[in-house]
Amino acid sequence: MTAMPETATPITLYGIRNCDTVKKARAWLDRQGVAYTFHDYKVAGIERTQLEQWCAELGWERVLNSAGTTFRKLAESDRKGLDEARAIRLMLEQPSLIKRPMLDLGKSRLIGFKPEEYRRAEELKR
Repeated sequence: MTAMPETATPITLYGIRNCDTVKKARAWLDRQGVAYTFHDYKVAGIERTQLEQWCAELGWERVLNSAGTTFRKLAESDRKGLDEARAIRLMLEQPSLIKRPMLDLGKSRLIGFKPEEYRRAEELKR
Protein backbone atom coordinates (compact mmCIF):
# COMPACT_ATOMS: atom_id res chain seq x y z
CA MET A 1 0.00 0.00 0.00
CA THR A 2 1.33 3.40 -1.00
CA ALA A 3 1.56 6.29 1.46
CA MET A 4 -1.30 8.75 1.03
CA PRO A 5 -0.76 12.50 0.79
CA GLU A 6 -2.34 14.34 3.72
CA THR A 7 -4.62 16.39 1.44
CA ALA A 8 -6.00 13.42 -0.51
CA THR A 9 -9.43 12.01 0.18
CA PRO A 10 -8.94 8.57 1.70
CA ILE A 11 -9.84 5.73 -0.65
CA THR A 12 -11.05 2.46 0.83
CA LEU A 13 -11.45 -0.84 -0.97
CA TYR A 14 -13.99 -3.09 0.76
CA GLY A 15 -14.09 -6.81 0.14
CA ILE A 16 -12.82 -10.20 1.19
CA ARG A 17 -9.10 -10.94 0.99
CA ASN A 18 -9.48 -14.31 -0.79
CA CYS A 19 -11.96 -13.11 -3.43
CA ASP A 20 -10.40 -13.30 -6.91
CA THR A 21 -12.10 -10.10 -8.08
CA VAL A 22 -10.86 -8.23 -5.00
CA LYS A 23 -7.35 -9.54 -5.69
CA LYS A 24 -7.57 -8.17 -9.26
CA ALA A 25 -8.78 -4.78 -8.03
CA ARG A 26 -6.02 -4.57 -5.41
CA ALA A 27 -3.37 -5.53 -7.98
CA TRP A 28 -4.71 -2.89 -10.39
CA LEU A 29 -4.68 -0.17 -7.71
CA ASP A 30 -1.16 -1.17 -6.65
CA ARG A 31 0.12 -1.07 -10.26
CA GLN A 32 -1.36 2.41 -10.69
CA GLY A 33 0.26 3.62 -7.45
CA VAL A 34 -3.12 4.44 -5.89
CA ALA A 35 -3.03 4.85 -2.11
CA TYR A 36 -5.91 3.03 -0.44
CA THR A 37 -6.92 1.20 2.69
CA PHE A 38 -8.24 -2.34 2.44
CA HIS A 39 -11.24 -3.23 4.62
CA ASP A 40 -11.84 -6.98 4.88
CA TYR A 41 -15.48 -7.77 5.71
CA LYS A 42 -14.48 -11.16 7.13
CA VAL A 43 -12.12 -9.55 9.62
CA ALA A 44 -13.69 -6.16 10.40
CA GLY A 45 -17.34 -6.67 9.45
CA ILE A 46 -19.36 -3.73 8.17
CA GLU A 47 -21.35 -1.06 9.98
CA ARG A 48 -25.10 -0.99 9.42
CA THR A 49 -25.02 2.75 8.65
CA GLN A 50 -22.35 2.22 5.97
CA LEU A 51 -24.36 -0.55 4.34
CA GLU A 52 -27.55 1.51 4.50
CA GLN A 53 -25.77 4.43 2.80
CA TRP A 54 -24.50 2.20 0.00
CA CYS A 55 -27.98 0.75 -0.51
CA ALA A 56 -29.52 4.24 -0.60
CA GLU A 57 -26.93 5.43 -3.12
CA LEU A 58 -26.57 2.36 -5.33
CA GLY A 59 -29.71 0.35 -4.65
CA TRP A 60 -29.79 -2.71 -2.41
CA GLU A 61 -30.24 -4.95 -5.45
CA ARG A 62 -26.78 -3.91 -6.73
CA VAL A 63 -25.12 -4.12 -3.32
CA LEU A 64 -26.44 -7.63 -2.64
CA ASN A 65 -24.33 -10.32 -4.32
CA SER A 66 -27.19 -12.50 -5.51
CA ALA A 67 -24.97 -14.34 -8.03
CA GLY A 68 -22.61 -15.80 -5.44
CA THR A 69 -22.45 -19.15 -3.70
CA THR A 70 -23.42 -17.68 -0.33
CA PHE A 71 -26.69 -16.36 -1.75
CA ARG A 72 -27.48 -19.65 -3.51
CA LYS A 73 -26.92 -21.52 -0.22
CA LEU A 74 -29.47 -19.37 1.63
CA ALA A 75 -32.74 -20.98 2.62
CA GLU A 76 -35.44 -20.49 0.00
CA SER A 77 -37.39 -18.44 2.54
CA ASP A 78 -34.47 -15.98 2.82
CA ARG A 79 -34.03 -15.65 -0.97
CA LYS A 80 -37.67 -15.12 -1.89
CA GLY A 81 -39.48 -11.81 -1.46
CA LEU A 82 -36.41 -9.84 -0.42
CA ASP A 83 -36.75 -6.17 0.37
CA GLU A 84 -34.10 -3.66 1.40
CA ALA A 85 -34.47 -4.22 5.16
CA ARG A 86 -34.19 -8.01 4.87
CA ALA A 87 -31.30 -7.76 2.39
CA ILE A 88 -29.37 -5.46 4.76
CA ARG A 89 -30.01 -7.84 7.67
CA LEU A 90 -28.70 -10.77 5.63
CA MET A 91 -25.61 -8.82 4.45
CA LEU A 92 -24.81 -7.84 8.04
CA GLU A 93 -25.13 -11.47 9.16
CA GLN A 94 -23.13 -12.78 6.19
CA PRO A 95 -20.80 -10.15 4.70
CA SER A 96 -20.02 -12.52 1.80
CA LEU A 97 -23.43 -11.44 0.48
CA ILE A 98 -22.09 -7.93 -0.21
CA LYS A 99 -21.03 -7.43 -3.82
CA ARG A 100 -17.32 -6.93 -4.01
CA PRO A 101 -15.16 -5.13 -4.30
CA MET A 102 -16.69 -1.84 -3.21
CA LEU A 103 -14.32 1.05 -3.90
CA ASP A 104 -15.20 4.04 -1.72
CA LEU A 105 -13.73 7.17 -3.26
CA GLY A 106 -15.18 9.52 -0.65
CA LYS A 107 -17.64 11.36 -2.91
CA SER A 108 -18.66 8.28 -4.89
CA ARG A 109 -18.46 4.52 -4.92
CA LEU A 110 -17.68 1.92 -7.57
CA ILE A 111 -19.11 -1.55 -7.13
CA GLY A 112 -17.42 -4.56 -8.69
CA PHE A 113 -14.17 -4.31 -10.62
CA LYS A 114 -13.99 -3.05 -14.17
CA PRO A 115 -10.59 -1.55 -15.02
CA GLU A 116 -12.16 0.95 -17.44
CA GLU A 117 -14.42 2.32 -14.67
CA TYR A 118 -11.48 2.58 -12.28
CA ARG A 119 -9.49 4.44 -14.99
CA ARG A 120 -12.32 6.96 -15.47
CA ALA A 121 -12.68 7.72 -11.74
CA GLU A 122 -11.39 11.25 -11.17
CA GLU A 123 -10.31 10.46 -7.61
CA LEU A 124 -7.86 7.84 -8.94
CA LYS A 125 -6.20 10.24 -11.40
CA ARG A 126 -4.05 12.03 -8.82
